[in-house]
Amino acid sequence: VDAIVGPDEPIVYPEHLTEELDYELELAVVVSKPGKWFGPEEAEEYIGGYLIFNDITARDIQRREMRSGVFSFCKGIDTFCPLGPWIVTPDELGDPHDLRMELRVNGQKRQESHSGKMSVTIPEIIAHYSALGYSAGDVVSTGTVSGVAGFSEDAASLYLKPGDVIEAEIEKIGVLRNPVISWHEAHGEPAPARVRW
Repeated sequence: VDAIVGPDEPIVYPEHLTEELDYELELAVVVSKPGKWFGPEEAEEYIGGYLIFNDITARDIQRREMRSGVFSFCKGIDTFCPLGPWIVTPDELGDPHDLRMELRVNGQKRQESHSGKMSVTIPEIIAHYSALGYSAGDVVSTGTVSGVAGFSEDAASLYLKPGDVIEAEIEKIGVLRNPVISWHEAHGEPAPARVRW
């Protein structure tokens, strides 16, 4: 939960941990009630609403974690989970598979797609992870779209840095805007010594 920040709250760049800070625009689902072991045909009963998730990721840490197949640290650092700008209920949203999606950094388009291009449906995703058991208020992300820095030809020039402003937008939900700030700006002191693995 320490990773969660809201609209207009800063993403703190932990320069002692990563040199490859990346963005991932995702549609996320808020679970409305507890449940376990249900199928896609029942999944809509568990959907309370939709919001935008910018899945901030430290790519250099992620590459090391990929060796084990477990991602946790690279995405769970404080402020790495911007959510918002509000929860839109299913009746307000309509078809979640018919939404334009776009992410901009400093006004420059980096990601652009459509939720209709998902390889699986939202009910399939919700049902699949129901084996873990849900609590009301759980947030389930649906995966990102093409255009992240880490998988671009010139990744180094596209990684986030202090001073950047990210705008993650999904049709009918709104714009989730977050600035990136330095560790020093956030904490009033220099970052700890660089961590080497």
